[in-house]
Amino acid sequence: MEIAGFETADKTGAVDLCYCRATIYSALALAFRPPVDETVARIIEPETSAALAVAAALIDIDGKLKLAGAIDALAAAGRAAVSTLASSHRALFGHTARGIVAPYETEYGNEALFQQPQELGDLMGFYRAFGLAVRLDRHERADHISCECEFLAFLAMKEAYALEHHDAAMLEDTVHAQKLFLRDHLGRFLPTFTQQLGREHAAGFYAKLADLCLRFVSQETNRLGIRLGAANLPLRPATDERVPMACGSGAECAAMPGACVPEGADSI
Repeated sequence: MEIAGFETADKTGAVDLCYCRATIYSALALAFRPPVDETVARIIEPETSAALAVAAALIDIDGKLKLAGAIDALAAAGRAAVSTLASSHRALFGHTARGIVAPYETEYGNEALFQQPQELGDLMGFYRAFGLAVRLDRHERADHISCECEFLAFLAMKEAYALEHHDAAMLEDTVHAQKLFLRDHLGRFLPTFTQQLGREHAAGFYAKLADLCLRFVSQETNRLGIRLGAANLPLRPATDERVPMACGSGAECAAMPGACVPEGADSI
């Protein structure tokens, strides 16, 4: 059986693969946020990280990308540095768009100086097209990597629903949205972002997270027949202040997306 260019392995249904992909995307979204107890419970503890590795093994059926091994390495790095994850996150990403590593898509690319508001609007268009509303109380921009991973987790779950209910139109729309979103958004800046993150955190937890994310999204783009972006995108000039660098109370971000969590929706 073949779905969206991905030929499933024996005894592995397309629906199960959608759930596996949603699981990995959701774990990535959580891991890129400031660490909390849930980060440890879902990603670092041996029992739950083993479940993630199983999902990864089903996706990477031939083992070429070594996704399961990347998850094991991430969990091990987290267990070795669990007490310092919060300080590492602050040091790398800071409290503005311009920490050591920028986790915001629209900070990357020569066109960012002129097109950042339009790109943010395009992201919001994707979210709204699938009935999602952002939560301004979370004080996070819609182009944060965690938001984009969470949206793709949602799309994978929606794809599973379409398959389970034999809804061909929904399936076509959902797969098409994944292609466009990966091509124009997450896949566009991810190689540059992960390269910088790996360099700045060396062999630490966030370097392992960058490695896992790039391996997984590479699998996704191959599956959908699209290309990843370049690994050498420049950053938007720091002197461009037309878009706030960070959100404080939320009032100064009224014209921008807030958090990526769907307002009033169930957790993905």
